[in-house]
Amino acid sequence: MSTRSVVVYKAFERFWHWLQAVLIFFLGFTGFEIHGTYAFFGFRDAVRYHNVAAIMLLLLIVFAVFWHLTTGEWRQYVPTLTNIRSQLNYYLFGIFRNAPHPTRKTVLSKLNPLQKITYFGLKVLVIPIIVTSGLLYMLYRYPQQYGIAGLNIESLEVIAIAHTIGAFLLVSFVVGHLYLITTGETVTSNLKAMLTGVEDLADHGTEPDGGAPAPDPVIAQEKAS
Repeated sequence: MSTRSVVVYKAFERFWHWLQAVLIFFLGFTGFEIHGTYAFFGFRDAVRYHNVAAIMLLLLIVFAVFWHLTTGEWRQYVPTLTNIRSQLNYYLFGIFRNAPHPTRKTVLSKLNPLQKITYFGLKVLVIPIIVTSGLLYMLYRYPQQYGIAGLNIESLEVIAIAHTIGAFLLVSFVVGHLYLITTGETVTSNLKAMLTGVEDLADHGTEPDGGAPAPDPVIAQEKAS
């Protein structure tokens, strides 16, 4: 099957991806030190660095949300059940038998069904939990200065538990993500694509859900007319 080099990941997409990765790793590193897992920066500096990195991540999220909405890239993360069983079977068994990928990547469909569900859960559940609990952490006791009783928080216990759960979920995602990097056409093809933006894709169109080849747009237009 012939292939062609295609720009799959745009410049901002790669910038957002790698900066987000750096910030998440740094937040995890400082966060576990704050929890007393080890000592590196020292508690006071770890808290300060953690807060600075958190603000940077919030700003990056704002820009990323704007970019996804204005470019239509948000559609990449809409979950689908099409081919999900085949994709799961591939990850559990097929990949170890050198079986072909059950879905085909295109510029309009970069993620397979399992990836879509995972990223969707990350964006609508894990990230909101971490962001919300983190902001409550950072703003704790500030409302009391102005006597806004309705905003007072009696205890950080629930917030701390939620933030920790979100952090462990994010760590689990990162571990899975690092493994999935190696499941491309070659061990390094996915990593190379996210560095350069270019990937060798099969020379045919696909449906947005990564299924069967899409119909020729010219023929479809002629039939419609």
